[in-house]
Amino acid sequence: MNISSLVVKTEPEKMAGVMESLRNSGLCEVHFHDEMGKIIVTIEGESISEEMKKMKTIQNMPDVLSADLAYSYSENEMLENIEQMKTAEAVPELLRDGSPGADDSGSDC
Repeated sequence: MNISSLVVKTEPEKMAGVMESLRNSGLCEVHFHDEMGKIIVTIEGESISEEMKKMKTIQNMPDVLSADLAYSYSENEMLENIEQMKTAEAVPELLRDGSPGADDSGSDC
């Protein structure tokens, strides 16, 4: 599962209509907006390509000036990182061998 947030921009006077279109689209969830025409939404998809299709559809909606990716989370990526942490050594060799590093000035600070 992938979850991403987008910043959707519209003209302030068109905000209500764009927000209604976004809510009724079934593409995203609307979370926040400001008086300048920015709307924060989240989209979900089983793949990045599914999310990209949703983002492009939002970008092409009437009165939407832009829809830009703000944050993206991939469950598969997180699971891969967890597996890597399980097999990684807790303290890297560089820190275990006791030799001073290149930037060691001998100071305790």
